[in-house]
Amino acid sequence: MTMDKIGIFCSASDRIPSFYKEKAEELGKWLGQHHKRVVYGGSDSGLMDAVARAAKENGSMLMGVVPTKLEEAGRVSDLLDVDFHAVNLSDRKDLMLQEADVMVALPGGIGTLDEIFHVAASASIGYHGKKVILYNIGGFWNDMLRFFDKLEELHFAHRPIRNYILAADTFEELAAMLDE
Repeated sequence: MTMDKIGIFCSASDRIPSFYKEKAEELGKWLGQHHKRVVYGGSDSGLMDAVARAAKENGSMLMGVVPTKLEEAGRVSDLLDVDFHAVNLSDRKDLMLQEADVMVALPGGIGTLDEIFHVAASASIGYHGKKVILYNIGGFWNDMLRFFDKLEELHFAHRPIRNYILAADTFEELAAMLDE
């Protein structure tokens, strides 16, 4: 399966440490240079904007899945080549999953967690075979990865969670996963 449309889950906060923005820009640049289409939440702020700007500047097509609340708040990126209007966040997740070949989760908050688990839960019961790759910048996802191990150890997971959620600790690992 080719991975030409890369879904991005990440923070829309502008208040996070600049290190994360730099890594988001590095990913965006790579996506553009490798002719990947970016499917993301369509926001004009935070890591969403950092990935999108760098990707667009380097040749990517941007597909934004924009929920009504984001439009009402005037927080929609002006960089979008294609925009999908989503009624709510559930609709947004479904549209992103439909449009992307694989999902990459950069550091983010409760919304990013919701997106990760939406994709993994639906994969775990056979709705699709798509994966989420956690871009583990600076060990951001380490605690969650340990928690997944605990779920498996205590038999709360019917199948290995890494069937659905992978992790890349370096940019090179992430690029190799996306270039398969």
